[in-house]
Amino acid sequence: MRDALRRLCKRLDLRGTILLSTEGINLFVAGPEESVQKLLDALRKIPGLEKLEAKESFTSYQPFRRMLVKIKKEIIAFGIDGIEPAERTAPKLPPRQLKQWLDEGKPLMLYDVRNDYEVKVGTFENAVPAGIDTFRDFPKAVASLPEDAKNTPVVMFCTGGIRCEKAGPFMEQAGFSEVYQLEGGILKYFELVGGDHYQGDCFVFDQRVAVDPRLQESAVAQCFVCQTPLTTEEQNSPLYVPGESCPHCFKSAQETMAEVVAKRQAKLKEVTTPLPGSIPYTNTRRLFVSSEQKGKMLYEVFAEKVPAASQGFWEKMVEQKLLVEVIHHQDERLVEYRAADPTVPLVAGQLFEQRYPGTTEPDVSTDIQILYEDSGLIVVSKPAPLPMHPCGRFNKNSLISFLEQVYHPQKLRIAHRLDANTTGVAILSRTSAVARQVQPQFEQGKVEKRYLALVHGHPPQDEFVCDQPIGTSRVTGGGRRVEEGGQPSRTDFVVRKRFADGTALLEVSPKTGRTNQIRLHIWHLGFPIVGDPMYQQGGVMQQKQTLDVDEPPMCLHAWEVRFRHPQTAEMVTFQAPAPAWANAAQH
Repeated sequence: MRDALRRLCKRLDLRGTILLSTEGINLFVAGPEESVQKLLDALRKIPGLEKLEAKESFTSYQPFRRMLVKIKKEIIAFGIDGIEPAERTAPKLPPRQLKQWLDEGKPLMLYDVRNDYEVKVGTFENAVPAGIDTFRDFPKAVASLPEDAKNTPVVMFCTGGIRCEKAGPFMEQAGFSEVYQLEGGILKYFELVGGDHYQGDCFVFDQRVAVDPRLQESAVAQCFVCQTPLTTEEQNSPLYVPGESCPHCFKSAQETMAEVVAKRQAKLKEVTTPLPGSIPYTNTRRLFVSSEQKGKMLYEVFAEKVPAASQGFWEKMVEQKLLVEVIHHQDERLVEYRAADPTVPLVAGQLFEQRYPGTTEPDVSTDIQILYEDSGLIVVSKPAPLPMHPCGRFNKNSLISFLEQVYHPQKLRIAHRLDANTTGVAILSRTSAVARQVQPQFEQGKVEKRYLALVHGHPPQDEFVCDQPIGTSRVTGGGRRVEEGGQPSRTDFVVRKRFADGTALLEVSPKTGRTNQIRLHIWHLGFPIVGDPMYQQGGVMQQKQTLDVDEPPMCLHAWEVRFRHPQTAEMVTFQAPAPAWANAAQH
């Protein structure tokens, strides 16, 4: 039958929807009047549909986009067993009879069984709405009606009478003694009676959205996004942008951001529970042979690349086949791994891979707070200890590793680097094009940065500067030193408060961006940061770089960053809430 109806409707140039079920048939179709009549004539020849009635209205255009013929278990989804509209329905009340009752003021309850968004467009005077979002909620709505309503005549109604075919028998089962359904629904009432006792228009399920009591298309529109019917007043609202939003679904930038951030935070929790680096895995590091190293032997070159590793270490790696050469063939998908041979001189361009099976990484803080994101930038409040990127003992347990899982498949670029032990604002670019606009601002000193630092000692001046050059070479434990001939560097300091315990809270503004700059400059001046594992009191430099997760924090916080947005060219400011140690120090 479905295929036959499809062919017939196509031949008659009809569009709309026909629903077929063991319960019966339901259809909304539009086309030339003669074609519609031919379809109805064909349907009335089907056994059981001889008395099929139609509700007609006219429009100057085709309100449906396509023709669908569907087979469904239920014409109207209800989900309640024992309701068989093909066998029994509530008594049908003709529209003119309802008008007479309403004219006479007959005691009754008009019950609107439609969804709330339909009722919003219009309903009968003094009608009781079911208060539902979907017809499946109807049983719960009936259960909430007052008990004395069961002894009151109930006249239920819907758009065309289809939903009442199920609603009536259900209400009778629920104990309502006198239930009627408006025959033909609101549309038939409009056709035979007009708009008496009715307020507003009637929502319809086609491009007209709603019709008035004359069955003419009304001024009601429908939001493309949330499907809510819109009055003329709502269409004039500045929040109504066709295809984008309406007063019912519009969300401010702050609301949208909050929703996005909530989803990101949930994903962050998922990817960091458990910590990826806490599960043993085979870590790998790659070493590339440069043209300057061409012809040298493997142990000699690797001693240059990794001074901390002895030749014995490399010999053991080779013996255990944990140092392999990576060979990429012309077919880029084919990669060969070959045991490293220390007896053969190296060739420029060779690539070696170190393997460390059973690797686990130290725990890190995962209290990452996403402060802002748009199509170009991600701004987070970084906790500590947490390295920004894979390095040393940390590979999977790093900020960039976590975030790239959350923002997969994007490749993120770090614009504002922080030490593993430093908390606060960290900025990442979401595309290479954005990175090319953001990164130069940091490199050229065009970014305003403000930090909070708790230091040992009381600087004598309230405001002071350190402009000592910083060397580029690593020293003990990977740190840096003030070094004549080093990179020009400048850090401005303001004392916010001095404390009785011998510490002081500083506001710090680095004007350049050298490695460890703030920590090194303030240490050089004799006021090391509280909790710094490397630059310690008395001019002592330790080898430890990253604190353990359960150790007291290093009291340095990237509080505020201000720069020009790469997409809008406007100045933007991002601030990370001050940590507990800074708040405690200020009270």
